[in-house]
Amino acid sequence: LLFQGNNLRTLGAEALGKLLGQNKSIRSLILEWNSLGAWEEGFSFFCQGLGANNSLQQLDLRNNQISHQGAGELAMALKQNASLQELGKFSFCTDLRWNNVGLLGGRALLNCLHSNKTLKRLELAGNNVPSDILKAVEQAVDHNQDRQAILSETQNRTYILSKEVLSLKDEKTKQFLDLMDTVDKQREEIARSSRMSAARVSQLQEALDEQHSIMNSLKAKLQMTEAALALSEQKVHNLGELLKATKQEQTSSSVRFCLQEGADREGKLLCDLSAASEKNLLLRNQVDELEKKCKVQQDQLFQVKQDLTNTTAELKLRAVQAEERLEMEKRRFKQSLDDMESLRVKEVDHMTQHMEASERSMQDRIQRLEAMRAALEEELSQVKAAALSERGQAEEELIKVRNQARLEEHQRLEHLEEKLRLMTESRDEAQNCCFKQKQMVAEVQAKASQLSLQADGLRRRLEELQQDLNSKEEEKVTEVNKVKVELQEQIGHLQAERTAQDGLREKIAALERQLKALSSNHREALLDKEGEISMLLEKLRVKEADISRMREEEAQRASFLQNAIMAYVQGSPLGSHSSRK
Repeated sequence: LLFQGNNLRTLGAEALGKLLGQNKSIRSLILEWNSLGAWEEGFSFFCQGLGANNSLQQLDLRNNQISHQGAGELAMALKQNASLQELGKFSFCTDLRWNNVGLLGGRALLNCLHSNKTLKRLELAGNNVPSDILKAVEQAVDHNQDRQAILSETQNRTYILSKEVLSLKDEKTKQFLDLMDTVDKQREEIARSSRMSAARVSQLQEALDEQHSIMNSLKAKLQMTEAALALSEQKVHNLGELLKATKQEQTSSSVRFCLQEGADREGKLLCDLSAASEKNLLLRNQVDELEKKCKVQQDQLFQVKQDLTNTTAELKLRAVQAEERLEMEKRRFKQSLDDMESLRVKEVDHMTQHMEASERSMQDRIQRLEAMRAALEEELSQVKAAALSERGQAEEELIKVRNQARLEEHQRLEHLEEKLRLMTESRDEAQNCCFKQKQMVAEVQAKASQLSLQADGLRRRLEELQQDLNSKEEEKVTEVNKVKVELQEQIGHLQAERTAQDGLREKIAALERQLKALSSNHREALLDKEGEISMLLEKLRVKEADISRMREEEAQRASFLQNAIMAYVQGSPLGSHSSRK
């Protein structure tokens, strides 16, 4: 607003005071050449409205005949305004050149500057104010300017530091979450691979069992066909004997008829023998095919084992890469913390240099530092609580993983023990069967020796039975050898599963080491923060001692200045005139 040279009187000054008390949008008010100081009541109303305003930034009162009384009222308004602007809402500039403020008005304005921290410029030229008061006013205004500059710098720096701290916290949380995701993914991959391998092994085991059952059935069929062939051969032999008997006993006609019947029977028996031989060839071919399939499945089992070894090697490589990434991230985090520490040290040094400038700026800065300390303590408490919660969660997860691993190992061991027990029982049964058969063979041999004395015709049958028994013994020996091979294969599978369990235990131990390293890093960070807080508290104590010393010096200076001013006033003609009155 511009009211230059308008000869405002009491009513105009009152209206301006009401306007300033209610309006919050005026930033500049120019009242040059209006003689406001000549109307004391109007100027007092104007000063009251100015004290209630908190948005004005520039006030021009040049050539307004303001006396020392008006300057005192203006100083009271500036004090009130300063109480409203304690938080630094705006900066204030006042121009009082070419008035009649005098010594008392200059002193009042100087006193108001002790409480007003927002006045950046105060012009008092042409007001009969002593030079020492002008210098003191300039110093106070310079202090206010320095204080506002320091406040703006500290606010910007605190804002930047808070942003950096938040970014560091976010990065740390992201790194921890990434680490936990990688650990979970590795666990899932290990579980998936173990499930796939177990499924493949079970499928192959089932296929082998089916093939063994087929082999046994084919062997039984072969034995049946061999028995049928032996019976057919015996029938042919009996028929030959009957033919010979009939040739000797019957006549030629009957002999021819019997010969024809014998020839027909021999043709049928030959057909049966050829069909049985063909069946034997087919069964042997099937047995060969089944053996080839067994070899193929054994090759598949070997390939599965190789795949398992490759997957374990890949998982180990991934774990090593994850550990290297963690070490790199730790180094980067430590480097960023060192950089932040150096920056913070520089900022603290710069702030200490500025804090030694004046007492008032030091008081404000101490308040802010106390607020920052409270905020840091709150952040420390939050960080400690977060660290404790994270540690508790990590410990709970470790306990769960350990319990689960123990349960799985216990179940697997029980299953393996059950398998071993079943295999041992089957082996004992086979051994008992072999022992019984040997006893039976011994008994049969004894009976055969007794019967050999009785009849020579039965020797052939005994020899045939002996050959059959030998073949059966050979088949049993082969079956026992096969059972032993299967037991060795199952033992190898069990050993492979034990090695896989050992690998899982090693991975669990590695995860526990990583968790321990993370907890140690958290503890080191907490210890560093506590050391920083102790250093800041020590600095605050030193600063408080300096402030108390500066207060004492300022009080001494103020007392010296007051004594000098009183001596000057008493020695001046005004003082002598007042004493005469």
